Amino acid sequence: MRTGSSPTRAVTAVIALALASGAVLGASPAEAAQQPALDGFWRMDGYGTVLSFRQGTLEEYQTTGVSCLKGESAQRSGPTTFETRGWQTVFRVRPGTTHDHAALHIDGSVGDRGLRRIAALPDACRHTADRGPVATFDTFWQTFEENYPFFAAKHIDWHAVRDEYRPKVHPGMSDDQLFAIFRDMVAPLYDGHVVVSDGGHRFFGQGRPDTVVPGPGLDTKIKAYIQHRDLGTERTLQEYASGRISYADLPGGQGYLRISAFSGLAGTGATYAADRAELDKALDGIFTCRRTAHLRGLILDLRINGGGSDDLGLRVAERLTDRPYFAYAKRVRNDPADPSRHTTPRPVYIRPSPAPHYTGPVAVLTGGSTFSAGETFTQALMDRPGPTVRVGRPTQGLFSDALERTLPNGWTFSLPNEEFLTRAGKTFDSKGIPPQYDEPVFTQEEFDKQRDSAFDRAVALMNT
Repeated sequence: MRTGSSPTRAVTAVIALALASGAVLGASPAEAAQQPALDGFWRMDGYGTVLSFRQGTLEEYQTTGVSCLKGESAQRSGPTTFETRGWQTVFRVRPGTTHDHAALHIDGSVGDRGLRRIAALPDACRHTADRGPVATFDTFWQTFEENYPFFAAKHIDWHAVRDEYRPKVHPGMSDDQLFAIFRDMVAPLYDGHVVVSDGGHRFFGQGRPDTVVPGPGLDTKIKAYIQHRDLGTERTLQEYASGRISYADLPGGQGYLRISAFSGLAGTGATYAADRAELDKALDGIFTCRRTAHLRGLILDLRINGGGSDDLGLRVAERLTDRPYFAYAKRVRNDPADPSRHTTPRPVYIRPSPAPHYTGPVAVLTGGSTFSAGETFTQALMDRPGPTVRVGRPTQGLFSDALERTLPNGWTFSLPNEEFLTRAGKTFDSKGIPPQYDEPVFTQEEFDKQRDSAFDRAVALMNT
């Protein structure tokens, strides 16, 4: 149920569920009296998840056709809050159209997740799970079988994968052997949201071939290169949000805005609320009334962006328009037996911020190290009313929230199960969002010749 792109888990968290005496908060007393109590069991549309609400306790069950594993639990700590270990997220439950329907909203994510009341937990949830290698393999394979949307697009026969690897799994095998099988099964996906971990030294995750996964070292290197090559000594990047956002005015009257992540803005392990407040503070400092009135163009650099909260990307987009417009639609795979079936796409719109905003030309710089929320933000700018161009190389091709799962033996893994659609119903998963102006991005040749072709092209476009 996590929303960000980082595979790590938080140590402590607060879950705020919009509940009061079993009814949904935010409604009038008359409306609240008509809303159902949430005590009972609810299946989430997509996501392979069942939630249990009972006497102030929330419990999560991760389900497939062959397994049911208990996930996180939380205890009510106040009128509207539950405290737990594991999630660093705020959850709000909203009423549906009937007694048997509700919606779950996760702060930092975009859109709601549908909930449908069910009579009881699945039978598998009432039994102790087999923790052996065979049961662990079956849960791993089945979770991808029921949730992963991109096997056909990647030309992967997942059933053939099972036929190849399951005979190699046996009760006496070592952890190293089992982990190697899982790694070899998913490596051909080249999907940065597919991560496998034993919680210790065994870890697997990778990006698209010939791309670099963003991280602190790469970010520091590229920021220094931009300062030296593109800005020189006269114009220094002004840092915001723990260094993840930086800005400089350019000589020609343009602005340069660099965003390297949509998480950790208020520091490592910060909550969504803290990150959002830090983002607003940064945007207030950048998009001042004086600057937005005189800015002749904006270069928005997302070439090194590790992702995070999709909602924070939308919050930046709100500062770049004075008119509402369509950002994208979001849907989730919703039939374990049919990968072509999804929930109804839910459109997401950008609505102008009441704070000072900029509506002039924007050049968005992207590359293979533009990941996840950096990509959904790029997609959210495609229909922006003001002149907007993309320069650089295609983004990584990761858009879905990462669906985190636990295996019977205690290992964890993640996978995508959502799609972000354009107005025409197109997705950019795997291949990434292409630029309109193709330029090399931080290649060795660029470094050797002291070039930044994408930046230079963007400056030229802003000057035309």
